[in-house]
Amino acid sequence: MPRYSYQCTECTEIIIVFHRINETYVDCEICRSKQCMEKILSTPTIKKQNRKDNKKVGELTKEYIEMNRKILEEEKLKRDPNGTP
Repeated sequence: MPRYSYQCTECTEIIIVFHRINETYVDCEICRSKQCMEKILSTPTIKKQNRKDNKKVGELTKEYIEMNRKILEEEKLKRDPNGTP
């Protein structure tokens, strides 16, 4: 799922949300305001650099997936601290 950044117009907090491309995020979970979230435009993260460690594309992709997996787990814990489904 794509990752999007939103900023609350009330409390100005910025949060990262995972959702489908045709979905939107409108209510702030931090200040509980309704219809206040605005999507922040950002550029995709593309790393083009000469790597000294000679990692292959597959290894870099695996690292990126693991990094995002950790972010998803943190988001799940924020939503349900008990870890129950």
